[in-house]
Amino acid sequence: MSNATTICAVASALGQGGVGVVRISGPLSKNIAKHMLGYVPKARYAHYGSFFNQDNIEIDKGIAIFFPGPHSFTGEDVLEFQGHGGISIMRSLLESAIALGAIAADPGEFSKRAFLNGKMDLVQAEAVADIIEASSEQSARCALRSLSGEFSKKVNALTKSIIDLRVFVEATIDFSDEEIDFLQSSEVKSKAKSIKKDVVDILNSAQQGAILREGINVAIAGKPNAGKSSLLNALTQDSSAIVTDIAGTTRDVLKETIHIDGMPINIIDTAGLHASSDKVEQEGIRRAHLEIERADVVLLMFDAQDIEYDLSILPENILSKPLLLIKNKVDLTSESIGKIEIDNKVQLSISAKTAKGVDLLRNELVDIAGLNTSGEGLMLARKRHIMALELALEFIDSATTQLEFGASELMAEDLRQAGQHMGSITGEFSSDDLLGEIFSSFCIGK
Repeated sequence: MSNATTICAVASALGQGGVGVVRISGPLSKNIAKHMLGYVPKARYAHYGSFFNQDNIEIDKGIAIFFPGPHSFTGEDVLEFQGHGGISIMRSLLESAIALGAIAADPGEFSKRAFLNGKMDLVQAEAVADIIEASSEQSARCALRSLSGEFSKKVNALTKSIIDLRVFVEATIDFSDEEIDFLQSSEVKSKAKSIKKDVVDILNSAQQGAILREGINVAIAGKPNAGKSSLLNALTQDSSAIVTDIAGTTRDVLKETIHIDGMPINIIDTAGLHASSDKVEQEGIRRAHLEIERADVVLLMFDAQDIEYDLSILPENILSKPLLLIKNKVDLTSESIGKIEIDNKVQLSISAKTAKGVDLLRNELVDIAGLNTSGEGLMLARKRHIMALELALEFIDSATTQLEFGASELMAEDLRQAGQHMGSITGEFSSDDLLGEIFSSFCIGK
């Protein structure tokens, strides 16, 4: 990558801290070092001394490290100032670098330059952000696997297999007059079948990785005073929601995130569903319907003292998604805590007030997510990875169909499309718009 600009940013967390880091990358890094340090630091050595602004006024004392390109994070000359983490100190260092010719970096611009300079592929660049944002030890380990290149190696190996098969198929087009039909050989069929299996395996792993990264959205629905807010509090083990005996206490949507076996679960407490003439309640019910429709899993809570649950209060279009029946307040009816199947649906009998039976619900949510809780071999994946794998699988299925009909040209084209979608995962085929969207979600300084 040829880039004439030099970028700078505060790479440490915003606010005050014991240590703050300002990172500079680009061709002016050496010149900025000469002005702000009085010398160019020896490569990859920590130098302690004073930091000066553009007017040679001392700003701070700290450590400076210089990484000459291409042996740096971005592949360019990189200079880092590690000083005291005061807001004014960081601002002064940044302003001095800008006064000496640098410009403020956009979010993710350091990682973007690392990608464009071949220091990492797109999956690894995304893993940098995933490690920073990891909310559990398991998700951090999985992100580290992606950063180390495990996911990329699997994708690249599979992409190569697709390309090799495509090259073979295209070669048969040149020998179409020969008596031997290469496409009907068992070897071609076996390779196509093997490629499809490998794509399915990676897709399954990516889908689990996406669950581990993004979690699942679980909406608690039910009539007023069914105990929805008590269940939210029991799951979060905190008094997140107001709980009273008065029906309709919750009038807006409450959201909390918990972790079960390292998997984030976004719990959404909604307003009680019933006919109401109150305008505020009506708005709360409208919002509740929206959250229920967006949810991955719906918990329909009902009072154990009621005759039975009522599906009619739910939006009709959600009945195809996972639905758990939560029979609450069994402590008032002296019923047993437990799990049964009724009308082809799982029903859990619990007491949200005493938190008895809540563990059953936790286990059920993990089962519904289908997450391999050991996390062995998982890499964090994003929605775009899954979409690319699904599209690649579609074209491989089509290629297999073309193989049956002996349509070599169409099969070769399908394999080309499949290879391109696989290549988009690691960034071999990526539009500028896609890159802009990906890196703009990174924090500044990364």
